[in-house]
Amino acid sequence: MSKTYIIAVIPGDGTGPEVVAEGMKVLAAASRKFGFTLEYTNFDFGGERYLRTGETLPGSAIGELGKFDSIFLGAIGHPDVKPGILETGILLKIRFALDQYINLRPVRLYPNVETPLRDKGPEHIDFVVIRENTGGIYTGHGGATRVGTPDEIATQLMIYDRRTVDRCLKYAFELKKKRNAKNPKYAEKPITLIHKRNVLTHCGDLWYRAFEEMGAKQYPELKRDYNHVDAANMWFVKNPEWFDVTVTENLFGDIITDLGAMIQGGLGVASGGNINPEGVSMFEPMGGSAPKYTGKKVINPMAAIGAAMMMLDTLGEAGAAQAIETAMMAVMRKMKSQAAGNMGYSTTEVGDMVADLV
Repeated sequence: MSKTYIIAVIPGDGTGPEVVAEGMKVLAAASRKFGFTLEYTNFDFGGERYLRTGETLPGSAIGELGKFDSIFLGAIGHPDVKPGILETGILLKIRFALDQYINLRPVRLYPNVETPLRDKGPEHIDFVVIRENTGGIYTGHGGATRVGTPDEIATQLMIYDRRTVDRCLKYAFELKKKRNAKNPKYAEKPITLIHKRNVLTHCGDLWYRAFEEMGAKQYPELKRDYNHVDAANMWFVKNPEWFDVTVTENLFGDIITDLGAMIQGGLGVASGGNINPEGVSMFEPMGGSAPKYTGKKVINPMAAIGAAMMMLDTLGEAGAAQAIETAMMAVMRKMKSQAAGNMGYSTTEVGDMVADLV
């Protein structure tokens, strides 16, 4: 009897519905070939709903989303909505409420995809950033006083407890073990903690001590390294081949994953997962809603297809996920570019080609 997965779909804003449609097209092809069933429920959370109703998420939303096997997200962001409203009211609320404490960001340069890094190819850019996803500055601790005066003061605090740090590090070490077993080239490289412990002496020290203690006691066979975040930004550009699994806190992870997206060929190919290893995870393309391309059928759906691939892999359908990635690479070899409007194909044509090759 085939396995059935129930998926919540949030197409979202701008080009989100367009790329989600192509991701679902590829998922349908994979489910047929690999003998499982996908059942979808659509949710209209996003800018249009907010402009119409004044609410970001209804009170029942988190409870409903928590009943699904996974969430497939298109994009959140609307030009007529003030920045921060949708991001905190939808994305952060879902991440925090469903305890999606891992942001998983593969940084892999595929064949025939351009990178701005001179003399670097797919053999040099193949690593993962694990960003702690529910702590740090994003928890919103702090406040403002004397607002609107010359003496205004604003604070926003980086707060971490040992449990939050440890569970993130545990995920990172376990992923490193799996990657080492998968490919000997990964085993040659360390797992790298990224922080700023020379200045952020309290939070940085907590992360570093926890990293060293866990590594020494539970994973002594794994090589370990540490980078200050500013140094990591330089080495991502100069020597991306040094990295395999990297792990960092929330704010630094938010910044360096965008750099990672650029060196792997741009936001059109960058996918990510908000992971709760014991619960409901959410997968999305990293490129945002790109409203200027809405309805033109020129947006690249590869990042959304990659998010769908990550979703299947997390659900346990590794064979289907691998088939999608292989099909993606074959289509990328045919494309003129991964940039919107310059692909040589329309959004739907790219989705059709990937689905046909799964």
